[in-house]
Amino acid sequence: MPSDRIRLISPEKVLETRRLLLEPLTAAHAAILYEPLLNSRLYTFIPQDPPASERALEDRYRKLSTRRSPDGSEAWLNWAARERETGRYAGTLEATVQEDGAAFVAYMVFVACQRRGFAAEGCGRLLAHLFDDYGVSVVVAEIDTRNAASVALVESLGFRRVALRRDADHFKGASSDEYRYELGRPEHRRC
Repeated sequence: MPSDRIRLISPEKVLETRRLLLEPLTAAHAAILYEPLLNSRLYTFIPQDPPASERALEDRYRKLSTRRSPDGSEAWLNWAARERETGRYAGTLEATVQEDGAAFVAYMVFVACQRRGFAAEGCGRLLAHLFDDYGVSVVVAEIDTRNAASVALVESLGFRRVALRRDADHFKGASSDEYRYELGRPEHRRC
């Protein structure tokens, strides 16, 4: 039986922004999110591919919906971002909260919803949740150096580039360098 070393804070609560509802991810979201996740443009800068099947996505989301790693040392926080006005799903957000007080974040905005500020809005709410509710000390984003949009986003949110890792990964036939960005609690308060 896994230990529950990280306390989950309202893991089923919907987080809200002006234009988005961030719904805690469940296996039921797979049927809705499968089609927009098939767009290969979403995977240009990450070492994943589109889901193999709706069933595979459902299985993955079921595992994530436990909200904890098997050993209980990490909180797995994942949301499906839905537009308030249209009800259309715009993407996903995720945070892995670790025992040491750090959280790693990632996001994906579906191609049809890009360039509308949803990433900044959703990530801003996610950061507030991590700092205010989970009390994390630092939030980390690791980004492929070729991903100019994500670099611009995290910098606009106050993250500082702290490292460059050469040959961090190799996928889709190319080597990938990676920036490490960090945002601490004091920097977050100034944003």
